[in-house]
Amino acid sequence: MPESVQAESSEFPSRNSSPTAASTADTPASNRATPVKGNSALNAQHFLASPIGCKLFVKKLMQNQEAEFRKAEILSFRGPTDDPSKMEYYVHYVEFNKRLDEWVPAERLDLSREIEFPKTKKQKLKEHVVETPPPDSPMRSSKGARKQKGSQDMSTQVSSAGTPSQKRRMEDLAAGEVGTPGDDAETPGFGGSKDMDDHDDETDLLDPDDPNQGTAAAPEETFSKEKEIEKLRTSGSMTQCVSEVARVKNLNTIQMGKHEMEAWYFSPYPLEYAYAEKLYICEFCLCYYVSHKQLERHRSKCQLQHPPGNEIYRYQDISFFEIDGRKQKTWCRNLCLLSKCFLDHKTLYYDVDPFLFYCMTQRDELGCHLIGYFSKEKESSENYNLACILTLPQFQRMGFGRLLIQFSYELSKVEGRVGSPEKPLSDLGLLSYRAYWTETIVELLLSTTDEITIEEISQRTSITPQDILHTLQNIGALKYYRGQHIICLGDKVIDNWEKGRKKKRRVIAPEKLDWKPMHFTPSQLRFL
Repeated sequence: MPESVQAESSEFPSRNSSPTAASTADTPASNRATPVKGNSALNAQHFLASPIGCKLFVKKLMQNQEAEFRKAEILSFRGPTDDPSKMEYYVHYVEFNKRLDEWVPAERLDLSREIEFPKTKKQKLKEHVVETPPPDSPMRSSKGARKQKGSQDMSTQVSSAGTPSQKRRMEDLAAGEVGTPGDDAETPGFGGSKDMDDHDDETDLLDPDDPNQGTAAAPEETFSKEKEIEKLRTSGSMTQCVSEVARVKNLNTIQMGKHEMEAWYFSPYPLEYAYAEKLYICEFCLCYYVSHKQLERHRSKCQLQHPPGNEIYRYQDISFFEIDGRKQKTWCRNLCLLSKCFLDHKTLYYDVDPFLFYCMTQRDELGCHLIGYFSKEKESSENYNLACILTLPQFQRMGFGRLLIQFSYELSKVEGRVGSPEKPLSDLGLLSYRAYWTETIVELLLSTTDEITIEEISQRTSITPQDILHTLQNIGALKYYRGQHIICLGDKVIDNWEKGRKKKRRVIAPEKLDWKPMHFTPSQLRFL
C-alpha cells in the first residue's frame, strides 16, 4: 500500500540530514538539457517572460551563513509582474531533496550565466515525427486510398503523442478510475491512508509521449491549476497529479502544541487552510485552524487528551494507541494530512477504512503527546507489517523512529508471522530500516554459539529472509566458502555494533505489550 514507507520511508532523520547533493557540474551530460547560449541579456529577457521550467543558477544560503550558487528549476513565481525586481520564485535545487525547495527573491537569481529553457511543444512533437518516404520508395503506396489512410494514421499518431489535450485526457481518466468520496465527505479533515511511491501512482501508468499508446486526441479544453486542485479534493485520491500541484509547497509553518515546525512538502488541506501563513493544529484531536485565537477557543472545549483508540502498550513515559481507521475516520484523515507535510512519496486516499494506525505518544501531566505513528493494512496480500511510518520533525534524531520499527516487529511476533515494510522504501526509510535490521541480526548472531540458518533468523526476529539476505550483503557478511554461502561478521561490523550498544537507547519491552491480533470478518473488510 502506499505512504513511503515514505517510511516513507525514511522520515526519521531530521531535515538537516538529507543526502548531500552532488554539484551540478558532476551531473552527466546526457542528463542535462542543452543550455541556450548567446546574448545573456536576451536570455534574461526570455526568462522573465516565461520562467516556469527554466533551470539556472540560484544563490543557496547554507547553514553556516555561507552562500553558493546551485542549479535550480523554477516551479512557480509570484509578485508584481510590472516590477521584476520584486518578484519571488519557488525553486527546486537540482539533485537536492525536495524539502529544501524554497521561495527566493529575484536578486538571488544569476541571469548572467547559462539558462536552460524547457522544451517547447514543437520540440516535443518533433521527436515523434516520422519522415514521409520519397515517391520512389517501396514503402510508399501507389494507391491514393492507401496513401490517404497512411496520412491520416500518421497525423493521428502525432496528435495522440504530443498534444496537451491528450495528456489531460489521460490524467482525467486516471483520476476517474479511483472513484468518488464516501458518505463522510462533509468532514473538514479528509485525508488518506496509503503511503504510495511514484511507481504506484496511476498517472504514471500512462505515457502521453508514447506514440504507440492511447487513441486520437480529445477536443481542446481548458485545464487550470484551480480545476486541478478542485479535482484533487473531490476525487478518490487527493494527490492524483503530482506534477501539477504537489511540486510547490503550500504551507510555511505549522504550530502544534509548544512546537513550531516548517512544512517540507505539499499537503492538500481544504482551500481555506491550505495557503495559510501558519497553520495551527490541536495536538490531541489534530483539528486545524488559521489563527491562534481559533485554536485557543477550540482547546477550551476539546476534551481529548490522547489519541482516540485503545492503549496497547505503556512503559516509562511511552504509550502506544491502536486506532481503527473505520471507527475514527476524521482523526485518521487529519493525521494523514499532517503526515503529508513531511512525506514526499505519499499518496493520500480518501478512504482510511482499510488501515489500523499505531500512534506513539509521550505522557506528561497534560496528556499523551503524539510523537509519530505507523499505519498497517488490516489484510495485506503481501504480508506487509507496515504501510506508512513517520516521526514528527520535533522528535526526530532521538531514537523514536527505531522504536516505531521495533514495535511493528513486536506485533508481527505476537501474530506469529514474518513481516516487512511496504516496498519500495524511500532513501531515508531504507537507511532507518537497514540500521535496525543490521543491529538486530548482528546481536542475534553474536549471542548464538550454534550454527543458524537464514530461516531460523527469520523466525526469531520476524524479519523476512529477503530482508535478512539484503542486510547481510550490505554489511559484507555473506561469503562463499567451499561451495556454499556462509555468514561471517567482520571486525568493523562488530565494532560498530558494540559502539551502538553502549549508547543509551529506548527499547520496546515485549512484556508490557497488551495486544491480541484483530480478526476481521468479510463484511468488516468491505469498504465500498
